[in-house]
Amino acid sequence: MEPEEQASSANAGADREVLLCCLLWAREGQAEALTAYENGVLALISEHGGRVVNRAKSDGAQGRPNEVQFYRFESTEALDSYLADPRRQAQAAERDRVIARTELFPVSFLPTE
Repeated sequence: MEPEEQASSANAGADREVLLCCLLWAREGQAEALTAYENGVLALISEHGGRVVNRAKSDGAQGRPNEVQFYRFESTEALDSYLADPRRQAQAAERDRVIARTELFPVSFLPTE
């Protein structure tokens, strides 16, 4: 099961908001290409009832992920709609070329001051 499918099934319950964290590791020498790829596919999220809450970049040194992202979707159906977007799916080869590893998992956001 792909990480996206795991996150979708882990958040079963169509009427519940879905909150996710995504950790991304670039293939060797592909950190900038990873960012470019993510810029494109993340732009689609708002069309599917979702929002990128925050996004951070690291140097990827010592096994750290190159990028960390937090998302909020209105429902599991909204997440599934984003994952099935044909424009996103059309980029699968580019994703495979630039991304070595992805971890996607449900989270709860803590209140901030």
